[in-house]
Amino acid sequence: MFLTVTGLQTMLHRLYSSLVLCYDTVHMVVGIICSIIESTIHIFKPPVAKSVKGEVALVVGAGHGVGRELALQLATLGATVVCWDADHGAGRETAEAAGGEARAYLCDVSDREQILQTARLVQKEVGDVSILIHCGGAPSRCRSLSELTLEDTKAMSDSIFSYFWVLEAFLPRMRAANRGHVAVLSSAAGLAGAGERVALRTAQFAAQGLVESLAEELRVSGLGGVRLTLASVHPRAAAIDDAASARVPHFFGTPDPKEAAHQILMAMRRNYSEVSVPHYLFYLANMFRILPPKASRMLREVLDVGVEAC
Repeated sequence: MFLTVTGLQTMLHRLYSSLVLCYDTVHMVVGIICSIIESTIHIFKPPVAKSVKGEVALVVGAGHGVGRELALQLATLGATVVCWDADHGAGRETAEAAGGEARAYLCDVSDREQILQTARLVQKEVGDVSILIHCGGAPSRCRSLSELTLEDTKAMSDSIFSYFWVLEAFLPRMRAANRGHVAVLSSAAGLAGAGERVALRTAQFAAQGLVESLAEELRVSGLGGVRLTLASVHPRAAAIDDAASARVPHFFGTPDPKEAAHQILMAMRRNYSEVSVPHYLFYLANMFRILPPKASRMLREVLDVGVEAC
């Protein structure tokens, strides 16, 4: 029985679709294997760190903790550092310690208008920002969900919106030039929700989701020149959670802000999309998600990971 023209076209179309699917599948599998091999090689031989000399680097929350250390180390590497902090005195001290052409600006990132105005001033006085590091504004009050006050929820929402507002101020120029690097500092408390820091963890989960979504948007837009790094830092090292604890602290250790800043900068300079400080936190968080709920709870109890109730 002879095929009709329509039937032949349908058969050829299905054959073509099958061949395309086979090609895409093989291409994907080969790509995944190569990616795994590349990542394994990078464990033993990390990529060459790119230079930041001459770059304009803005650090939000530069007045204390990891933010301060990031600003100081960026200045040492030859970047022009711009320090933002709601505590102008602390930001100015960091800029003075950084030396060179470092500048300090008073900016409360919970205020959108202040962010946009200060950003315009920075662009006029210093130039286009090519490195943006947001490590300020995380809520830290220790409360359960039932104890959250209006002030707590407002601090949480302001913290979340601050990421969008800061990106609104600087990302368009990076996109236009297809060049730049954005890093978001997140407390490792956001890697796995537990304990009574509801506001903190919600804000940190939001920051992580924002980075992942923005990375996909940049990929689809073909803007590979704009890099993103999500840094999840031990709460105590991030100086946003004084109640951080672990059952075996001497075994796992807690990095100081200087070491945390060094690891974050190295991850950025090697264009890593994610870094945890200490490194074990990333693997622990993924274990919590992969294991069955009961096993995950048992692991939390053994490690006593997270923060104590205040």
